[in-house]
Amino acid sequence: MMLKKKWLPVVMSALLAAALAGCGSSDGKKTEAGGSGNQADKKTYKIAISQIVEHPSLDATREGFMAALKDAGLSEGDNLEVDYKNAQNDPATNLSIAQKFASGKEDLVLAIATSSAQAVVKEVKDKPVLFASVTDPVDAKIVSSLEKPGGNVTGVSDTNPEAVQRLMDFIAKHFPNIKSVGLIINEGEQNAVVMAKNAEEALAKHNIKLVKAAVTNTSEVKQAAQSLVGRADALFITLDNTVVSGADTIIQVANENHIPFFSSDYDTVEKGAFATVGFKYFDHGYEVGKLAADILKNGKNPGEIPVKMQEKLDVVLNLKAAEAQGVTVTEEMKNEVQDKENYIINK
Repeated sequence: MMLKKKWLPVVMSALLAAALAGCGSSDGKKTEAGGSGNQADKKTYKIAISQIVEHPSLDATREGFMAALKDAGLSEGDNLEVDYKNAQNDPATNLSIAQKFASGKEDLVLAIATSSAQAVVKEVKDKPVLFASVTDPVDAKIVSSLEKPGGNVTGVSDTNPEAVQRLMDFIAKHFPNIKSVGLIINEGEQNAVVMAKNAEEALAKHNIKLVKAAVTNTSEVKQAAQSLVGRADALFITLDNTVVSGADTIIQVANENHIPFFSSDYDTVEKGAFATVGFKYFDHGYEVGKLAADILKNGKNPGEIPVKMQEKLDVVLNLKAAEAQGVTVTEEMKNEVQDKENYIINK
């Protein structure tokens, strides 16, 4: 009895030490298996997306953006939370969305279209901001420089001045009877104004006149298109969100009156315009998504990433639309298309 009492404190101390060591070992294993490295892998990223309005090009931009994130290992429902808001082309709602995102806890904000980007850049100062589907980010005062955007903003412009020039040259070359081109435009959209000026200058070189029909909202687009019948030999639209949202009505007017309809985006040609010089907006969004993944996963500073410009341009033709609009598509026209498999549409 005396011996057991003497050693009892020692035994209890040893057992307590072993238990503490075991706990420490267990925690250590947890740290090793699920420590900082694994926690980084398990991190859930939060992003916000502000889009000015729904139409095929902007929707395709968003889809491409999400596809790039998924390919980079960021999947919604797994390790990515997305707060998507659409302003439905309402300026007050657009500003409200930007203000909401400014006070949120997102890791990154994407703004799709010039108006959305202007609002987001004005309001969001403490987290990375990316823009997409913006025609001229410098002129729109979204960034001060393409090479060194600075601050917390960068993105990909959805235009290249060469696209409008090439399309106007295409019209002049293949449609010698066209002496005037009718433009439906919302002059409240800065991107539309910039592109309209480029088109007017390019057409002037061929002694072709640009005739404008102004609108302030999408409901006026059909009437504007009808007003150009008899005043213009062809119809044209820029990357004008207000007008592109009403492209179906322009297609209807063009088909009913057998007037060639030229757009500035692939998606409107796919829908029923005759031709453009452009690219797929899904690919455009994908480029922006790759920037987002680099910022989120690698901590890149947006202000140090030069703004990208859409470099890959091609002629896009819709053969069914050509038939509906009274256009005879020649082999010479088709030969201007580099990627005939993807950019000659026949449906």
